Amino acid sequence: MGLADRLGMAGNHLAIDWDLTPSDTFAMFESWGGKDQERIRSNAELHYYFYIDNWSSPAKLCLMERGVKHAKILAHIDCPQEMLEKCVARQGTDMRDKSYAIDEGIKQWLLEKIIESEDSSRIELVDNSVKPEGMETGLPKKGIPLPAVEKVSLRAASVVLTEQEVADLAAQHNFYDSRHNPQGNFGNVLVDNGDTLTVIDHATGLMWQRGGCDLTAIRNVQKYVAELNRQRFAGFADWRLPTMEEAFSLLAPQVNAKGVHLHPCFSREQPFIFLADQRKPGGYWFMDFKQGTAFWASGSIPGGFGRVCRSV
Repeated sequence: MGLADRLGMAGNHLAIDWDLTPSDTFAMFESWGGKDQERIRSNAELHYYFYIDNWSSPAKLCLMERGVKHAKILAHIDCPQEMLEKCVARQGTDMRDKSYAIDEGIKQWLLEKIIESEDSSRIELVDNSVKPEGMETGLPKKGIPLPAVEKVSLRAASVVLTEQEVADLAAQHNFYDSRHNPQGNFGNVLVDNGDTLTVIDHATGLMWQRGGCDLTAIRNVQKYVAELNRQRFAGFADWRLPTMEEAFSLLAPQVNAKGVHLHPCFSREQPFIFLADQRKPGGYWFMDFKQGTAFWASGSIPGGFGRVCRSV
């Protein structure tokens, strides 16, 4: 029984990307432009690679599956510890994230002992079962009296913004931004509408969709918004993509248990979303709830997720 069989992928082609390193993956999956400007083109696109996890001793050789919305270790490989230690030592042990690329020696060992071998005794599968996402809000319910709230008026119409203008916006209303305003902490006053679909922020006068649409191109996101309005999602027909300021208002300084800089009433399934604003000199703006900051990229390759709002 080989590696693919142990992973439950018998009959499928398990293509290992031998050139992919841990440092490459941030550019490819988080910043949308890896080595040679390689970009992920589909939500279904998966990459498999081996790397050394040196966060704890002894170091472990891991098989990673990486997609747009997830990074999960599929298996630990029982590789001779001396090989791992020498590989780490050659790269230097002061690396910040403690994740190391494999070298040619480990690659050849993997090909002989794991990939091309029927002996699976060195493969330890990792349990990646995920509990259903908790969507309880823990928020005050609609209709419950609230203390007086000073409402902030935010721009609702789309504009074209430079990178400097985006940085300036973060400080204007004390919005959290991990890059430009890490000390920011805007105070939301969220209320559960009781429909399982939306919440209202009384600090901004915005109603927000708690979920959203999956990864797609800008044209499809725009169609998604139009369809929500046609169907009168949650009873309304004036939904739109948020502006930069509106999306900034949701960022929380701390990462929640779902791994995003948001109140846990929002789904983790939209880790970064399209904004209504475009970028000058080109591209589309996104809000990245995983990294806690705005970024820009193409609107088509691979695109982004969608979460809508409306002015109350």
